Amino acid sequence: MPLHPSYHLVPAAPSLEDYLRLRTGSGLSRRNPEQGGAAIAGSWAFAHVVGPAGEPVGMGRVIGDGGWYFVVADMATLPEHQRRGVGGAVLDSLLQEIRTRAPRGAYVSLTADPPGRRLYESRGFTDLGAPADAMHLYP
Repeated sequence: MPLHPSYHLVPAAPSLEDYLRLRTGSGLSRRNPEQGGAAIAGSWAFAHVVGPAGEPVGMGRVIGDGGWYFVVADMATLPEHQRRGVGGAVLDSLLQEIRTRAPRGAYVSLTADPPGRRLYESRGFTDLGAPADAMHLYP
């Protein structure tokens, strides 16, 4: 679905305040300003979408080494702005950035929660399946 005409894509990070608001407003875990600032500063690429009222309503970013390994993270769209092409526009922008700036043969991964699976699959992502079990640690 193309981005609705009353929205526009910005190929940059939102403000720290908006980053934190988009995370919690879309159902992602709450992060503090120190974590959010580091996330923004440490991103390889970022994109967000501004809605009709002039406020960011969706975002996503890429974490990567700049060589071959890239992770799409923080894909978030506020519920009242879903189904208007926001997530697709963000993801397409991030993937285009990888295609343009990264060396050929880049590996792109992400963690797909159930609501996002259809979007990711429509862009060519495939499920790794078992035995690629995801793991995490909060030290």
